[in-house]
Amino acid sequence: MHVISKRPLVRFWKEHPAAEQPLTAWYREAKHATWQSPAEVQRMYGSADQVGNHRIVFNIGGNKYRLVVEFYYDTQTALVRFVGTHAELTGLTPER
Repeated sequence: MHVISKRPLVRFWKEHPAAEQPLTAWYREAKHATWQSPAEVQRMYGSADQVGNHRIVFNIGGNKYRLVVEFYYDTQTALVRFVGTHAELTGLTPER
C-alpha cells in the first residue's frame, strides 16, 4: 500500500511518545501490505473496525490511540485521516 502520509503519525507521536513504536509498526506493515479488501485488513488487525466511506479504525498501542485510514484497494492507497486518542476521536474530553 502507498500510505499517505506519515507526517500526521510523526506529529502525533512527538506529542505522545508512547505511540511511536506502535504507529511505526503499523506504518511498516501497511506499507508492505497488498490488501484487496477490508476483510483482508481485518484478518491482520482483528480489532480494526470498518466504519464506512472506505475507512477503517485501528486500535493502536493497546487500545490507547485510534488511527482512521481511508483505503482505495484498486490503487493500493491508504490515506491517514485521523490519529489521536480515543477521547479525541469520539469528541470527549478527559476528566481532570
